[in-house]
Amino acid sequence: MEQQSIKPTELVKAFISKASLKQDVYFKTLEVFNQFKKESEDYISLYSKTVLTSKYPLLFEYRDRGDFQFELRFGSDILIFMMHTNVFEFPRDHEVMKTDYIREDKLRSYCGNIMIFNFLADSFKYNRTNDLGYLIGRIFVNRENHYFLEGKREVGLLYNNFSNARLNMKTIRSIIYSSILYTINFDLLTPPFEDFKEVTQQEMQTQLDSMTIRTGKRIGFRFQADEAGQNGK
Repeated sequence: MEQQSIKPTELVKAFISKASLKQDVYFKTLEVFNQFKKESEDYISLYSKTVLTSKYPLLFEYRDRGDFQFELRFGSDILIFMMHTNVFEFPRDHEVMKTDYIREDKLRSYCGNIMIFNFLADSFKYNRTNDLGYLIGRIFVNRENHYFLEGKREVGLLYNNFSNARLNMKTIRSIIYSSILYTINFDLLTPPFEDFKEVTQQEMQTQLDSMTIRTGKRIGFRFQADEAGQNGK
């Protein structure tokens, strides 16, 4: 059987179609990400004076880190919102691929990705480069502004049907607030005693010199095991 020939013009049309789709998704995701920025900055600005009434000076600020990243710093925590610059498609066996919404138009499964990470503020303050951060949520956005949210506990409770859920300022505000609430309730746990009961003088000196003791809210535990009902979550 002869190999089917591909016309150069058809190849160019296919390239233009796919590239245009990805650009549509990219710019829609960037628009949404800028809305996340605005809502986060407004939130910090609105309640910054309230925080000043606290008994102790508390970290409470917004930091813009460029086109694709910003931070919310509050108390001992930092939330980093990061937009991926590439466009993704859901795997064939993903639940959203089984919906009529996607079956009607497969191009709707192409999405941009906004990720939310939680770090300890001291990790950055003391430049503890070995410290752990945690992905607590990620938002997928398609060119029609429909979204799918994967997240931990309070964040994950905002899951909506991808076929019907559209992002708006109210939804974005709810995602930000829920991310902050989850972070506040996501406490630092001590590592197992057995992991630290012995240490050599050299190891101690190295740790004192370079602050290489790795710290994270689930220090001593694998993040993969941090599911609801385990370790207090």
